[in-house]
Amino acid sequence: METGIHNTSEIGRLRKVILHRPGRELENLMPEHLSRLLFDDIPYLKEAQREHDAFAACLREAGVEVIYLADLTAESLTSPEVRQEFVQNFLDEADLHGENTRPALETYFSDLQDQQLVETMIAGVRKSELRKSGARLGDYVSAAEDDYPFAVDPLPNLYFTRDPFATIGTGVSLHRMHTATRNRETLFGKMIFEHHPVYRSAPRWYDRGETSSLEGGDILLLSPEVLGVGISQRTQEDSIDALAEAVLTGSETYKKVLAFNIPKSRSFMHLDTVFTMVDRDKFTVHPNILQEITVFVMELDENRKMKIRQEDGRLEDILKEHLHLDRVTLIPCGQGSEIDAAREQWSDGSNTLAIAPGEVVVYSRNYVTNRSLEEAGVKLHVIPSAELSRGRGGPRCMSMPLVRDEP
Repeated sequence: METGIHNTSEIGRLRKVILHRPGRELENLMPEHLSRLLFDDIPYLKEAQREHDAFAACLREAGVEVIYLADLTAESLTSPEVRQEFVQNFLDEADLHGENTRPALETYFSDLQDQQLVETMIAGVRKSELRKSGARLGDYVSAAEDDYPFAVDPLPNLYFTRDPFATIGTGVSLHRMHTATRNRETLFGKMIFEHHPVYRSAPRWYDRGETSSLEGGDILLLSPEVLGVGISQRTQEDSIDALAEAVLTGSETYKKVLAFNIPKSRSFMHLDTVFTMVDRDKFTVHPNILQEITVFVMELDENRKMKIRQEDGRLEDILKEHLHLDRVTLIPCGQGSEIDAAREQWSDGSNTLAIAPGEVVVYSRNYVTNRSLEEAGVKLHVIPSAELSRGRGGPRCMSMPLVRDEP
C-alpha cells in the first residue's frame, strides 16, 4: 500500500521533509510564563524566520522537497465534519478558563479560513484578540485569572517537528508527549495521518491515546533493521515496549530495537541531543556517554514473542555489534572539552541532520564540534542559529523526514 512515507535510516539521501516555519507563537512568549511553555528564552521572530528560511533553502539546494506542517494540516481538513472534529479536539485539550471561553473561541475560529485556522491554533489566541473580534466574554475568566493574557496558549515548540510524531519504515508513530503543554501539537499529526489524501493510509506504530509518553527526538533509525530509542526525561519504558512490539511485528524490515538509557535532565532532553548518526560508521556524541552505557536489546523470539536482554558496555562496542560495523568513529561534542562540550551541547552541537551519508546540516554557533566533523571527513551545510537555538533544538529537531533513499 502506498503511504507517501519511506524512511528506514538516519542517513539515506533525504528526499522529502516536513518543517514548521516559526510564526506568531514566538511573539506570544512572555518572561513570566516561559517555564509553562518549556522555553528558557524568547527568540526574536523576524530573525528566527530568516534563519529558518535559510535552513529550508539549504535543504532545497540539496534536492530535498520541503513541505510545511501547517499546509499539510490545512489540506487535511477535507470536509466540514473533519474541520469541526479538529476544532472540538483542540478545545477539549486546551487549558480554558471561564464558562464562556469555549463558545467565544468556537465563534472566533468559525470565521477563519482553513489555513488561518491552523496558523491561529499554533499561534495561540490572546484575550485582546477575542475582544476585538466582538466576542461576548461575559464571565470569561475568574477574578483570580484576570491577569492571564491568553484565551489559548501558543505552541512555540512546534518548529521542532521531530517530536510530535516519527516516520518509521512506511508507517508513523503518533506520540503522547511528556507534557500537556506539548501534547496538543500531536493533534496536527492526527489530522494529517487520519485525513490527508496522501498520508492517511500509513500504518500506525504508536498512538497519542496511549498512557505513557514517547517523543520523536528519542527515536533514531540506526539502520533498516535496527531502531534506536532513548529512555529519557521524556520517553518512558512502557512506551518503548509498545512501540517495539508494533514495529517488530508490523514492519517489513525492522528486526531489533535498542533502548538506550540516557541521563534524565533537560540538557539531555532526548536521545538525539546525546548522539546522532552522520555516516554509516560515524556518530556525534556527548562526552558523558563515551564511558559505559546500558542498552536493552529487544527482539522477537521464534514464537514471535518479545524478548529483552540488558547489555552494559561502551557505546562504540554496542554500535559495532548491532550495526555489524568493523569500526565506529565517535565525534565528541565540543572536541571533548568540558567547557566547550557543555556550551555546545546546550545549543545542540550533537543534534545534526544527515541529508546523505557523510553530509549533514549543522548550526553555525557550534564551531568547535563542527571543526571535529570536518576533520572526520563529514561534509557540512552550516546554517545561522542565533535565534533558533534559543528553543533548545538543532537541525534534526526541526525536521521530520517523510522520504529517504535506502542508505
